[in-house]
Amino acid sequence: MSDLALRKLAHHINSLNERIGKSSAWLNLVLVLLVSIDVIRRYLFQATDTWIIELEWHLFALIFLLGSAYTLKHDAHVRVDLFYERMEEGDRRIVDFWGHLIFLLPWTAMMAYLSWQFAYDSWIIREGSPNPNGLPARYIIKFVMCLGFVLLFLQAFAQMILKYPYHKK
Repeated sequence: MSDLALRKLAHHINSLNERIGKSSAWLNLVLVLLVSIDVIRRYLFQATDTWIIELEWHLFALIFLLGSAYTLKHDAHVRVDLFYERMEEGDRRIVDFWGHLIFLLPWTAMMAYLSWQFAYDSWIIREGSPNPNGLPARYIIKFVMCLGFVLLFLQAFAQMILKYPYHKK
């Protein structure tokens, strides 16, 4: 594949993760509203439902899973930084490239594979919540877990293409 074709692919991946990240950010508002309603119901009316609590967990999972590739794209992940910030830009690009190649790509590939199997097994048995009045179709969130790892893998790949250590910006 030519350098131009790889760069075009990387830009498409960037665009996809940008759209998904910005769209999933709206789930924060939904989560805040849902938690607020749940708290009001719990403290004013001494009432809550299992499905509401589970939906809160699922929304948080969606925000995290669908936002992780967006966060990587914007270089906003939390780092344990001892040396990185004092490095020159070119050295940081080399560290990022090799870190993605050695750690992030294999880890996300393995997690995507394992979570796919996890979700597929859940779908086969039509898994729902084990709790009374819980959410049905638990396999949906498990498939989103797989999707989140795939998106993170693709974004790491795009970052490697666009920030290859020997390319000039």
